[in-house]
Amino acid sequence: MSFSRVYSAQPYLLKGALVTIETDLSSGSLHAFNIVGLGDKAVDEAKDRVSSAIKNSNYKSPKKENMKIVVSLSPADMKKEGSYFDLGIAIGYLLAHEDIYFETDGKLFIGELALDGTIKPLRGVLPLVEAAKQNGFKEIFVPKENALEAALVDDINVYGAYSLEEVINHLDQGKSELYIPVQPKTNISFESQESTLDFCDVKGQAMAKRGLEIAAAGGHNICMYGPPGTGKTMLAKLFATILPNLSKDEVLEVTGIHSIAGTTGGSLVTQPPFRSPHHTSSYVSLIGGGSTPKPGEVTLAHKGVLFLDEFPEFEKRVLESLRQPLEDRVVTVSRAKGTVVFPTNFILIAAMNPPEKDASFMEKLRQKKKISGPIMDRIDMWVEVSEIDYEKLGSKEKEGEESLAIKNRVKSARDIQKKRFESGKRSVNNEMNVRELHRHAELNEETKQILNKSAEKLSLSARAYHRVIKLARTIADLDKKNTIETNHILEALQYRPKDLFE
Repeated sequence: MSFSRVYSAQPYLLKGALVTIETDLSSGSLHAFNIVGLGDKAVDEAKDRVSSAIKNSNYKSPKKENMKIVVSLSPADMKKEGSYFDLGIAIGYLLAHEDIYFETDGKLFIGELALDGTIKPLRGVLPLVEAAKQNGFKEIFVPKENALEAALVDDINVYGAYSLEEVINHLDQGKSELYIPVQPKTNISFESQESTLDFCDVKGQAMAKRGLEIAAAGGHNICMYGPPGTGKTMLAKLFATILPNLSKDEVLEVTGIHSIAGTTGGSLVTQPPFRSPHHTSSYVSLIGGGSTPKPGEVTLAHKGVLFLDEFPEFEKRVLESLRQPLEDRVVTVSRAKGTVVFPTNFILIAAMNPPEKDASFMEKLRQKKKISGPIMDRIDMWVEVSEIDYEKLGSKEKEGEESLAIKNRVKSARDIQKKRFESGKRSVNNEMNVRELHRHAELNEETKQILNKSAEKLSLSARAYHRVIKLARTIADLDKKNTIETNHILEALQYRPKDLFE
């Protein structure tokens, strides 16, 4: 046999793309080893890694053979990137050279080979396993370090291998006693996030704590403003401690995104992600893109929190680009080759220091120009974080409720919303559209009159008007009320933006 066909895969955007590896050997000619199929430099260099790995696995190196070796990666018009195909190329060569024999159908190989034949871990393995399962594969061979992540996917046998020799021994029918054990299915452990601080350690700031609780319960965006050093950043970081755990489907989705981005460190993402990019971050790093589109911070914050400290200091172009992610919960990146849609369902927490009272007119105008009306409209809650007197700061006594108590209330409110939207695609109140508002957040006549008068006085846009109702629906859920009452609307109106730049 001088021909073989095996299967591999590579990440493509946020999913896995299957790649067929065909190997053809032609004897009676000078040695040549070519890899075709639109591969990048890492793919081209695979022939040297594969040759050394085969030699150090006690087989004859392809470089010692006077034959032409052609490895074709198809589909040929899809760009191949990275070292995902090393293991598949090595297995394909040994199969074509008749050093080993096995049935290739239903098996898929992923892994980078070191020169000594060991298999190195890769990023983005979880989406590759999901793609393999969807395409009918029954077995997948991955680096041992990636096996825990890969075994999240049901209905496919995952084999975590340390070396090429181990895979060969498993596959070769004459060495069946050296099978690699199937990786046990990974059970998701929802352990609490460890934090050295708790909400009860924050002195004062009762209104900010209340605002963050409402934001967590309904998935609302919030901006905290106040003088420097009043605890805005600390409150934002503590916000993660009151968010509910991710569901199993969300763990799979979020871990897949972070696996492709290489931010998991080999572990699962079981808690809502917290992303905090610096205010000097570029447009592409925040929104995503590039010649080959990759997810940005707004996608890495999917199902979690995007914290933007020093909010007005971000570039105006960056802030304006948040419009689509905040409104549609996706970001669309268009390139000549096509359009890519990345998920961006996150809670925005912004923090800013408004201009000082004695600041110049130009300084106030500079900040005001940075944050446009449409962006302010998309932020549901504006909460002041004021200065605290020194006597309260020096007290050792804890103040307010612990994070766990707040988290339990948030979970109860989320459970109410989950039941409310069980027949649709929504999960929290902030995701409701206008039709769903009429169905799930109807106001009585008295409450509607109060809202209409307030909206006229505050000059609310239609978007802001609806966001007030969504906020009031969340406040009612926390209060365990079926209907929105007057006090819920009045509290929601308190969180509309004030004249911060006057």
